[in-house]
Amino acid sequence: MRRPLNLRQIEAFKAVVENGTVSRAAEMLNISQPAVSKLIAHLEEDTGLELFDRLKGRLAPTVRGMRLYEEVDRIFAGVRQVETAVAAIRREEQGRLLVGVMPALSGAFIQQATTGFLRTHPNVYCSIQSRSSQWIADWLVTRKLDVGLISSRIDNPYIATESLMQQPLVCIMPLDHPLTARSLIEPNDLDGVPFISFDPESYTGRQIATVFESYRVRVNFVLDATTSPTLCEFVAAGLGVSLVHPLFISGLQGRVAVRRFEPLVPFDFQLCRAYDIRNASLVEAFVQETRSTAERISRELLSEA
Repeated sequence: MRRPLNLRQIEAFKAVVENGTVSRAAEMLNISQPAVSKLIAHLEEDTGLELFDRLKGRLAPTVRGMRLYEEVDRIFAGVRQVETAVAAIRREEQGRLLVGVMPALSGAFIQQATTGFLRTHPNVYCSIQSRSSQWIADWLVTRKLDVGLISSRIDNPYIATESLMQQPLVCIMPLDHPLTARSLIEPNDLDGVPFISFDPESYTGRQIATVFESYRVRVNFVLDATTSPTLCEFVAAGLGVSLVHPLFISGLQGRVAVRRFEPLVPFDFQLCRAYDIRNASLVEAFVQETRSTAERISRELLSEA
């Protein structure tokens, strides 16, 4: 009468197939080589199947052995899915925070804000989604997000908005640019200077274009970009100068020079959340940390300007 299969035999079989030798399988399972050989021998005896060919001290799976391995691997994959589900359930019990952030703030800024939040809320599971402002607003309404950081104004009765931090745009340039000799940049200083602009249809692009038109500056546009990380990388690479919000250059210290720009071009972001949110205390804590991070980064950058 054949004995029922046991989990240890299956684990040994899987380890030998995946590692190629009994010695490596034994090391992975943290048991002796004779113990692995014994488990394999019992598995073949109990199943009545020849699972391996013995070739010069190595075990090569037979056709039947590979068929069995495919079934075993499928079962273990199911176990891993269960483990993932268990981890997700535990995270839900610990608390979850779903954050939407516009691409311009999806780099160093949101990393620093979220890290600061997690220092005081280590058991909270955070999900960060980088999307357009309209997409974030739609997902706030449908409760697929808890809080959002956007650039445009949202007129929706189901969403509460507040200004994150209003700061004027600053001029950024390559570290070796001639304009670094100035502490303040004015529109006429940029006449004919290679300039990298935001998409002309964007809110920031329109603001910048209005300033240049009012001062009759002949702008030498060399490139436009739809996202601030892309724009800032081109500035750092030496292609031209640009006007950006201070938070856009978080993480680029030492790679671009920052100078004040006048006339002041105000720009701010919107912190958004749905009314009657399920985890108001977590959202408020995240909002407070985001405000604090924005103020600190802006203060540090402008002190260097």
